Amino acid sequence: MLKMDDAKAWDIEARVKAILAKLKIGNLDQKVGTLSGGQKKRLALAKLIIEEPEFIILDEPTNHLDIDMIEWLEEYLQGPNVTLFMVTHDRYFLERVCNEIFELDMGNLHVYRGNYSQYLEKKEARLANESVVYDKTKKLFKRELEWVRRMPQARTTKSKSRIDSFHDIKESLRNKRNTDEMQIMIEPTRLGSKIVELHNVSKAFGEKKILEPFSYKFKKGERLGVVGVNGAGKSTFIKMITGLEPADTGKIIIGETVNFGYYGQDGLQVPESKMVIDVIRDIAEYIPLAKGLKLTAESLLEKFMFPRSQQRVQVGQLSGGEKRRLYLLTVLVKNPNFLILDEPTNDLDIITLNVLEDYLDDYPGCLIIISHDRYFLDKLVDHIFILEGEGQLKDYNGTYSEYRVEKNTELEEQRARASAQPSVSNVQSSASKMTFEQQKQIKAIERQIEKLEEKKLGIMAKFENENLNPDDITKLSKELEGLNEEIEMKELQWMELVDGANG
Repeated sequence: MLKMDDAKAWDIEARVKAILAKLKIGNLDQKVGTLSGGQKKRLALAKLIIEEPEFIILDEPTNHLDIDMIEWLEEYLQGPNVTLFMVTHDRYFLERVCNEIFELDMGNLHVYRGNYSQYLEKKEARLANESVVYDKTKKLFKRELEWVRRMPQARTTKSKSRIDSFHDIKESLRNKRNTDEMQIMIEPTRLGSKIVELHNVSKAFGEKKILEPFSYKFKKGERLGVVGVNGAGKSTFIKMITGLEPADTGKIIIGETVNFGYYGQDGLQVPESKMVIDVIRDIAEYIPLAKGLKLTAESLLEKFMFPRSQQRVQVGQLSGGEKRRLYLLTVLVKNPNFLILDEPTNDLDIITLNVLEDYLDDYPGCLIIISHDRYFLDKLVDHIFILEGEGQLKDYNGTYSEYRVEKNTELEEQRARASAQPSVSNVQSSASKMTFEQQKQIKAIERQIEKLEEKKLGIMAKFENENLNPDDITKLSKELEGLNEEIEMKELQWMELVDGANG
């Protein structure tokens, strides 16, 4: 005998639509070939989730997702029936989703039980132990080196074995990590008192509004994060600030001392055949540092983990992460005092991110960051612009996590109001403030809601029939879905009328 809970046929369509909606895939009739790269990746992720596999492999799943999508994906992947193996640089994602971390480091695979915080603690302990071992190995190497130098010409089996051991020790020392390998030593130029001013700036692309008239004056040391759903216009907004995208109306004033450094999503724009060293030499042969010091292009590249042997390599031979690291260097080497980073965490490894964060933490200039990496935002910015769509920009003073707490509280309150049953007594208590027409409209909507609720109860009762076939279940499910949407719409209309009458 077929039961609704066994068949689960009634909720498949609703589940598919919900997953697609969460990943912002709205036009189901659009051809796949016309989708952007990010949309195709979200579609592939949606397909994977809909299939409900027992074992999921993900490679940088948070790239091309906005923060709302990432938080939804976190909740899904925390489910009890999901085994997950993934590569990611998103540290909040690691913190909340993973219970075991593999680290590939200098040809060795290290396994850590626990989330990202526990990984950091255990890695620190491992590195401390490695340091002790290294010191002991270095002492042993010195002793063996002295023996090799005094060694007699006659090569016995025992001496050959000791020589082999000596070379093993020497190789282990050569493979010792250099903890100071990547360093950012670049000093920004002086920034005057007048920085950037926006006066009634607006922007639209045809019917799509990006920014309604908006005014703002940047202050020294400004540390601003820009967030919003994909397609809201975050990149367009910061391009307007730099002059890369013209505003439709208003005026943008840029101070004389402002030196922008813009790190965009387009990446490094140089010929693939160009050598790495020439990319930097085209900017400067010698790079000025703090206190009048200078570095050659070769030395600076070494500080950015490009050894001399790799500096003669063509750009096209670099990995995606290496290209992004080289691109970051081309931005910083110009000594900007107003740094704008558009999704800087994409394709950068965690070690590079940590070094970049340390540099930006002490950065004295102005900083704007667009990022879906909540860890990165929370660590570096204390002021948020939220692009909410339809040209609306919300200015929030605080970290991103603080904003999300407030936002979630607001959403819970809205849901509570929306789910509350319409109360005639509440309407009557404010009847003196309403016109006759308003009272008439409210009572009409209340009667409509009552009828819809009665109809809903009737459908729910039909689901108790164990003899329902799959076609009946599908038909009733669609009716129920339509009723729920209609009830929700009527309740919102009721709330708007009551709020309008009381306002």
